Amino acid sequence: MFDWKYEFNQPDREVYKLTIIDNPDIVQGLISFTVNTDHVYMYLLESAPFNLGKGKLYEGVPGNLVAYACKVSFQRGGEGFVSFESKTKLIDHYVKSLGAYHFGGHLMVIDSIAAKKLVDKYFKP
Repeated sequence: MFDWKYEFNQPDREVYKLTIIDNPDIVQGLISFTVNTDHVYMYLLESAPFNLGKGKLYEGVPGNLVAYACKVSFQRGGEGFVSFESKTKLIDHYVKSLGAYHFGGHLMVIDSIAAKKLVDKYFKP
Protein backbone atom coordinates (compact mmCIF):
# COMPACT_ATOMS: atom_id res chain seq x y z
CA MET A 1 0.00 0.00 0.00
CA PHE A 2 1.40 3.38 -1.01
CA ASP A 3 1.15 6.64 0.93
CA TRP A 4 -1.38 8.47 -1.24
CA LYS A 5 -1.83 11.29 1.25
CA TYR A 6 1.88 12.07 0.81
CA GLU A 7 1.53 11.98 -2.99
CA PHE A 8 -1.50 14.26 -2.92
CA ASN A 9 0.37 16.80 -0.79
CA GLN A 10 3.35 17.07 -3.17
CA PRO A 11 2.93 20.38 -5.04
CA ASP A 12 4.58 19.08 -8.25
CA ARG A 13 2.41 15.95 -8.52
CA GLU A 14 -1.02 15.27 -9.89
CA VAL A 15 -3.05 12.40 -8.44
CA TYR A 16 -5.98 10.85 -10.31
CA LYS A 17 -8.44 8.10 -9.44
CA LEU A 18 -10.15 5.70 -11.80
CA THR A 19 -13.81 5.03 -11.16
CA ILE A 20 -16.63 3.51 -13.16
CA ILE A 21 -19.61 5.50 -14.41
CA ASP A 22 -22.19 3.52 -12.44
CA ASN A 23 -20.30 3.80 -9.15
CA PRO A 24 -18.11 6.94 -8.96
CA ASP A 25 -17.58 6.59 -5.19
CA ILE A 26 -15.55 3.37 -5.45
CA VAL A 27 -11.90 3.91 -6.48
CA GLN A 28 -10.68 1.24 -8.90
CA GLY A 29 -7.09 2.53 -9.02
CA LEU A 30 -4.85 5.55 -8.47
CA ILE A 31 -1.97 7.20 -10.32
CA SER A 32 0.49 9.93 -9.34
CA PHE A 33 2.62 11.79 -11.86
CA THR A 34 4.45 15.00 -12.69
CA VAL A 35 4.11 16.75 -16.03
CA ASN A 36 7.53 17.86 -17.25
CA THR A 37 8.17 19.93 -20.37
CA ASP A 38 9.05 16.89 -22.49
CA HIS A 39 7.30 13.95 -20.78
CA VAL A 40 5.17 12.73 -17.89
CA TYR A 41 6.96 10.99 -15.03
CA MET A 42 4.84 8.45 -13.13
CA TYR A 43 5.61 8.07 -9.44
CA LEU A 44 2.99 5.60 -8.29
CA LEU A 45 0.35 3.38 -9.82
CA GLU A 46 -1.91 1.15 -7.79
CA SER A 47 -5.02 -0.95 -8.35
CA ALA A 48 -7.60 -1.35 -5.62
CA PRO A 49 -7.15 -4.62 -3.68
CA PHE A 50 -10.25 -6.11 -5.34
CA ASN A 51 -8.66 -5.51 -8.76
CA LEU A 52 -5.57 -7.63 -8.05
CA GLY A 53 -4.82 -11.28 -8.80
CA LYS A 54 -6.85 -13.95 -10.53
CA GLY A 55 -10.15 -13.01 -8.91
CA LYS A 56 -9.96 -9.31 -9.80
CA LEU A 57 -13.18 -7.44 -10.40
CA TYR A 58 -11.93 -5.41 -13.40
CA GLU A 59 -9.15 -6.09 -15.88
CA GLY A 60 -7.03 -3.29 -17.31
CA VAL A 61 -7.00 -0.86 -14.39
CA PRO A 62 -3.22 -0.22 -14.57
CA GLY A 63 -3.30 -0.01 -18.37
CA ASN A 64 -6.14 2.48 -18.23
CA LEU A 65 -4.27 4.68 -15.76
CA VAL A 66 -1.04 4.56 -17.79
CA ALA A 67 -3.02 5.38 -20.94
CA TYR A 68 -4.34 8.45 -19.12
CA ALA A 69 -0.76 9.54 -18.30
CA CYS A 70 0.08 9.11 -22.01
CA LYS A 71 -2.98 11.15 -23.00
CA VAL A 72 -1.93 13.95 -20.63
CA SER A 73 1.58 13.83 -22.09
CA PHE A 74 0.15 14.32 -25.61
CA GLN A 75 -2.10 17.16 -24.41
CA ARG A 76 0.65 19.03 -22.57
CA GLY A 77 3.46 18.88 -25.13
CA GLY A 78 5.27 15.67 -24.14
CA GLU A 79 4.37 13.84 -27.39
CA GLY A 80 3.01 10.93 -25.36
CA PHE A 81 6.30 10.14 -23.64
CA VAL A 82 5.97 8.69 -20.14
CA SER A 83 8.76 7.42 -17.88
CA PHE A 84 8.78 5.55 -14.59
CA GLU A 85 10.86 3.33 -12.35
CA SER A 86 9.86 -0.34 -12.33
CA LYS A 87 10.34 -3.11 -9.83
CA THR A 88 12.79 -5.62 -11.34
CA LYS A 89 10.24 -8.43 -11.54
CA LEU A 90 7.80 -6.25 -13.54
CA ILE A 91 10.19 -4.97 -16.24
CA ASP A 92 9.34 -7.71 -18.77
CA HIS A 93 5.64 -7.36 -17.97
CA TYR A 94 5.71 -3.62 -18.78
CA VAL A 95 7.63 -4.25 -22.00
CA LYS A 96 4.94 -6.73 -23.13
CA SER A 97 1.80 -5.09 -21.75
CA LEU A 98 2.59 -1.38 -22.27
CA GLY A 99 5.16 -1.42 -25.06
CA ALA A 100 7.61 0.29 -22.70
CA TYR A 101 11.35 0.28 -23.29
CA HIS A 102 13.80 -0.74 -20.58
CA PHE A 103 16.55 1.89 -20.46
CA GLY A 104 18.73 0.18 -17.88
CA GLY A 105 18.49 -0.04 -14.14
CA HIS A 106 14.81 0.28 -13.31
CA LEU A 107 14.04 3.11 -15.78
CA MET A 108 11.22 2.45 -18.24
CA VAL A 109 10.05 4.74 -21.06
CA ILE A 110 6.87 4.68 -23.13
CA ASP A 111 7.44 6.43 -26.47
CA SER A 112 4.94 8.18 -28.76
CA ILE A 113 4.10 5.04 -30.74
CA ALA A 114 3.36 2.88 -27.69
CA ALA A 115 1.54 5.81 -26.04
CA LYS A 116 -0.77 6.23 -29.04
CA LYS A 117 -1.60 2.50 -28.96
CA LEU A 118 -2.50 2.74 -25.25
CA VAL A 119 -4.60 5.87 -25.71
CA ASP A 120 -6.42 4.32 -28.68
CA LYS A 121 -7.08 1.14 -26.68
CA TYR A 122 -8.52 2.81 -23.57
CA PHE A 123 -10.07 6.04 -24.89
CA LYS A 124 -12.73 6.38 -27.52
CA PRO A 125 -12.23 9.25 -30.00
